[in-house]
Order: sequence, then C-alpha cells, then structure tokens
Amino acid sequence: MSLAQLTADRPFIADGGLETVLIYLDGFDLPDFAAFPLLDRDDGRAALDAYYRNYLLLAERHGRGVVLDTPTWRASLDWGARQGYGAERLADVNRRAVAFVRAAASRFPAVTAVVNGAVGPRGDGYVVDGAMSVDEAANFHSLQARAFAEAGADMMSAITMTYVEEAIGITRAAQAAGVPIAVSFTVETDGHLPSGQTLGDAITQVDSVTDRAPAYYLVNCAHPTHFQPVLEQGIGSSWMQRIRGVRANASAMSHEELDAATELDRGDIADLADRYRQLQGLVDLSVVGGCCGTDHEHVEAIAVATSIEVSVSR
Repeated sequence: MSLAQLTADRPFIADGGLETVLIYLDGFDLPDFAAFPLLDRDDGRAALDAYYRNYLLLAERHGRGVVLDTPTWRASLDWGARQGYGAERLADVNRRAVAFVRAAASRFPAVTAVVNGAVGPRGDGYVVDGAMSVDEAANFHSLQARAFAEAGADMMSAITMTYVEEAIGITRAAQAAGVPIAVSFTVETDGHLPSGQTLGDAITQVDSVTDRAPAYYLVNCAHPTHFQPVLEQGIGSSWMQRIRGVRANASAMSHEELDAATELDRGDIADLADRYRQLQGLVDLSVVGGCCGTDHEHVEAIAVATSIEVSVSR
C-alpha cells in the first residue's frame, strides 16, 4: 500500500499532543495518559471530535494532507486492564477509534486524510522498564495491530519507542496483520534513546532485522534541540534517509522534568516552527506535527514554516 504522505509535494501535517490538550486545555482527568476511554463518554467523544476538527480545518485552510492518530496510544493490554478493559473490549475500542477518526475526516472531503492507528510502549514512555524480547513485543502488540487491520486503518505507528526490541516486535505485529507501519523513536536531551542506543543505530537495527519493513521513521516526544545535532552529524548516512517525520515537544525540558511538571509548558511557538524549517533542510520531511504540549496553534505555525520546498542536505 502506498502512503499518500510519502508522495506529496509538501509535508502532511499530523496532530499535536492529544493527551496534553485534553488534560491541560480541556480539563479531562486521564489516568495513565489514557485517552481511549473517552470514546465511551458523550463528553469525551465531543472533545475528541473538536480536537480532530481543528487539524482538519487547518489542513483544509492550508491545502495540506493530514495524518490523524487514533486516541489509542494507551489502548494496549496492560494499560487497558488498568482502565477496566479486557482483551475483547479493548479490541473493540481500538476498532471504534479507527471508525471515529475516519468519520471525523469524512466531513472534510477536500482533505486527504490518513487514519493512523497509534500504538504506544508497553511500559513508561520516557524510560525503559520491563524490556521485552522481540517475540514478546510482537505477541503483546498483536491485539492492536489486528484491530486496526479489521477496522481498515490506513497505517499504524509505534510511537515514543524507547528501545529497539519493542519497535521490532510492533513492526512484526503490523506485518502479520498486513498494515503499513511507521516507527517513531524518542530521545533524551543527548539525542540517544532512553536505552542509551544512538538514533542511527536503532533505525539501522530495525531495518536490518525486518528487511526495511517500516514505511518510514520519525522522532517524537523530544524538543528539536535534543536531536537536531544528531541529525546534523548524520548527514550522508543511509539511516538519515529513512527519517520522514518529526513530532516534537513544545517544551525543551528533559523527560524527567516533564514527568515532574504540574503545569503545561507550551514553549516558544515561533522558535519551534523555525526549528522545523531548519530540520526540513536536514531530512526529507513527509510528516510534521507535534507531541506533548503542542496543539493546533503550534502545528499551524509549523505548517507555515515548512510550506516552502527546501533542498535537503545529504
């Protein structure tokens, strides 16, 4: 399956920090950062609909395609059980999440929308805890992969990956389900994964083990100041050509600092957008969006900053 964002003449936008918007701007209590239970509440569905509408309006206004994540980053077995969802109910809510986002996009027929099934880490999104083997990860994440396939998602993404074995396992689960997959790693302030591995080595290892199965890679849940130096040093490397997306945090704080924060840090929107413009000169960006602390205002500024075609350094 060919993904529309990989052949477009300008980067598709992605949505921003869903959970931080819902918590800090909309006032929802999301235990464990789990947004998927909102699909079972009238007020939750209304908030999600408004959230996606903002990005669809943005895409329509700027003539851009959009990649929309399902609210399922925490809709896996362990996290689901903590919210009272057994396996059958969890599979159902993952399928309904795809249908919900598809319905939201259908109200904007002029916008090319890619419905992306979001898969988060089994453990904490900032540290490596209880690392799985590749086979364990493939088995654990197969429920979501199958649900996305059954619901007709355009693709799925492994988001905020902290170590390579889980990323490989999710990739294999996606392959078994027949769903295209993108892999997004997060990095610490030194540009390394929380596991300590370099970004380049992680991408190279996943590609080597899976025969380059991921459609592309992204970096997410880190500020550009944390990973731009790594990309600058990687110019000319084959792994750099595999990165096609960035979904950065609004804040330049470390993961540890963000974890302890009690207020939202929206960062400097203009500076963030300019940093995306700089990144566009380093990697061939097909997807630009946000992560923690970002909303549609950040993404609109990023869309404007990346609207001009830039020659990419190789």
